[in-house]
Amino acid sequence: MSNISNNLKYLRKKKGHTQQNFADIMEIKRSLIGAYEEDRAEPKYDLLKKIAEYFDLTIDEFINEKISDSWKPKPKSQGSNLRVLSISIDQNDRENIELVPVKASAGYLNGFSDPQYISDLPKFQLPLAALRQGTFRAFEIMGDSMLPVQPGSVIIGEYLDNWNEVKTGETYIVISKNEGVVYKRAGNRFRENKDLKLISDNKVYDAYTIAADDILEIWKAKAYISTSLPEPAPDPTMETLTQMMAQMQKSISQLNKN
Repeated sequence: MSNISNNLKYLRKKKGHTQQNFADIMEIKRSLIGAYEEDRAEPKYDLLKKIAEYFDLTIDEFINEKISDSWKPKPKSQGSNLRVLSISIDQNDRENIELVPVKASAGYLNGFSDPQYISDLPKFQLPLAALRQGTFRAFEIMGDSMLPVQPGSVIIGEYLDNWNEVKTGETYIVISKNEGVVYKRAGNRFRENKDLKLISDNKVYDAYTIAADDILEIWKAKAYISTSLPEPAPDPTMETLTQMMAQMQKSISQLNKN
């Protein structure tokens, strides 16, 4: 059974509610409560949010945590109330890596917390040890602001629940209301009510700041997929010879002038 079904049954009984009683509180049919607890259906986003709030939980906790007598909620860190994470799982109950293509990035700003929207995104699995623990999502990037990572590359990011873990100099996919989906390097640590500085690796582009209350999600870059293979590094010997020839030509030109 899913965490939703188990958690709902546990929390309902802990509150002393019958299925009918709780259905009345949620203003839905009793048969729906039965379907949710028997894992025959899952509540829509609005109802999911209402249930989580009733039990004083975040949607993330209600969906992803296995709540029992021994379970304790994680301390709410700065900015933690900003996060509402929806995921999808495969037939073996493993979390998928959902892909957000460039064409879907605008819709992602509205649908990032909607389970139905997330379930409709393309999804895949990667058999990599580094991607076994955590929640991951892939974002297609455009533009050349992060060269040598090429436009059209797919950045795989790990969901960052605690934004205070943002480290200066590391790269992140930042989802914000005004900037949308961007892949940048952090220029400072995250501080609530402070701006986060975002830096491009391509120095043609200027760094800029984004307000903390404008941020919706942060994903720490863990890997990337690209169809553009890297160019070979220049031969250091040839590079040295070229520099020597250029210096000789410069010296000869100066002698001729004299």
